[in-house]
Amino acid sequence: MHKVESYVVGIDLGGTKIAAALFDSNGTLVNREQMETSGARTAEEVVERMIGMIRSVSEGRLLTGVGLASPGAVNSRDGIVINGTNLPEWDNVPLKQWMEAALKVEVQVVNDANAAAWGEYVRGAGKGSENMVYVTFSTGIGAGIVMDGKLILGTESFAGELGHNIIDPSGSLCSCGRYGCWEVFASGTAIRDTALKLMENRATLLSELANANGGKLTAQHVFEAMKLNDPVAIEVIDRAIQYMALGLANVVHTFNPDRIVIGGGVSKAGDLLFPALREKTEELVMTPYRGTYRIVSAGLKDNVGLIGAAALFHTFEAE
Repeated sequence: MHKVESYVVGIDLGGTKIAAALFDSNGTLVNREQMETSGARTAEEVVERMIGMIRSVSEGRLLTGVGLASPGAVNSRDGIVINGTNLPEWDNVPLKQWMEAALKVEVQVVNDANAAAWGEYVRGAGKGSENMVYVTFSTGIGAGIVMDGKLILGTESFAGELGHNIIDPSGSLCSCGRYGCWEVFASGTAIRDTALKLMENRATLLSELANANGGKLTAQHVFEAMKLNDPVAIEVIDRAIQYMALGLANVVHTFNPDRIVIGGGVSKAGDLLFPALREKTEELVMTPYRGTYRIVSAGLKDNVGLIGAAALFHTFEAE
């Protein structure tokens, strides 16, 4: 009897764009579309847009399910987006219920960091590990945790908010309303803000780099200046690595992973970041933990959320 090929759609919902991709049972990306989120004023309009994209990208093929990665706080068990970061009017949106009613197929919803973590575990830099923690250093710090081959969600599906672990209660105010969270010390935003403070009273190449970018400084500029031996940039990055490693040492002590996958814009610094980060983390962990884990750069790029969301339905083989 001829077996009918089944497919899964992964959706990556963001504040500025929506991406949808169709995958076959081997995890091969068959079709992909992308659309701006802007213009859709309500949650209902965004959901209608996503349903239209799913139908378009699947082109009538048999769907096994739809996996959806959403920003913000997500109750994955009930498929409800409690609040969608950068998405207006997204409060307690029953995504799973609405989309299953329209599509007549199972829909699973996860936080975007959890989707990225699962994607990296199944098909990226975490493939082959048993216990993996994914950490993304970008505007903030996001994370996802895979233990014994399972994505850890927690009681309310909020597990993995490692960026809001308090490193120093006397630290700066965080976007979450508390003081001294890890992300106010070690995110890309923190790197930029620290550099801006030091630039006020010291000569540095960072001023030129910022001026060439319309006056806007980024963490990438700080790494560029560091490569040119700029003292201010070196000081900023040394401080950031100290705090990144401090948080990662806590990750090692808490989860005892065999692999830590680092993603986000800051990870693109490559050799300007990773050797020092590995060394400092190893220095900070307790002796029994040394040599038991690896810190690696994320392997998947723009499609990580799509892959992770779709892989909620089947574990893809390596390409």
